[in-house]
Amino acid sequence: MELTIIGHWGGFPKEGEASSGYLLTHNGFHLLIDCGSAVLSRLQTIISAEGLDGMILSHYHPDHTADIGVVQHALYVGKFINQYDKTLPIYGHMLDMEGFNQLTYKDVTAGIAYKPEEILHTGPFKVSFLQTHHSVPCFAMRIETNERTLVYTGDTSYFEELADFAGEADVLLCESNFYKGMDGSAAGHMTSEEAGMIAHQSGVDKLILTHLPHFGDLSKLRVEAAEQYAGEILMASAGLKITI
Repeated sequence: MELTIIGHWGGFPKEGEASSGYLLTHNGFHLLIDCGSAVLSRLQTIISAEGLDGMILSHYHPDHTADIGVVQHALYVGKFINQYDKTLPIYGHMLDMEGFNQLTYKDVTAGIAYKPEEILHTGPFKVSFLQTHHSVPCFAMRIETNERTLVYTGDTSYFEELADFAGEADVLLCESNFYKGMDGSAAGHMTSEEAGMIAHQSGVDKLILTHLPHFGDLSKLRVEAAEQYAGEILMASAGLKITI
């Protein structure tokens, strides 16, 4: 598997970058995880919207879904100028029907409900889910091939079950929207320290901090996570590629 960070900012994108969006590729299959603001613009430096084989969403906050409409429009325009003739599956939960109903557009995208208690198979990936502690229904994802595992926390405050869910994963893509000593629980987000705790408790091989804040010295996030986790820690950045 290859993971490419398309966008990694929480809330809204930094100038010239994007909020949450992650491209996971294996055996030629391209799965976009979340589709926040400016994700399509950044995605097109790698592949076109027409190159996507699937999209999966953790929840329906705009910093994770804002570019769904523009992806749909790009695919619809592609029908006329590039003879695009596919229907892109967009997987989402049905605990927010207003959000879910936006996933189907004409014949270019189709919203497909995942059942959190069941394993989803899409392309070469097997996806399992865990509902997180956030202000709206949101799901962490454990995405596996026969050889490798990526766990993405989505948006969440700290809770112990995350460590079991992420157990022995190759990569933990973990939100870190607050710094050590802050309380992110009311906002439904984690601190750098808590991200490090989850990585340590779960025994993952690598931690990537994402959904980054717009304040403070971002380099401190890695230092603070490293107080809890001795493994490799990366800071998400636009275009970062990781082979899993």
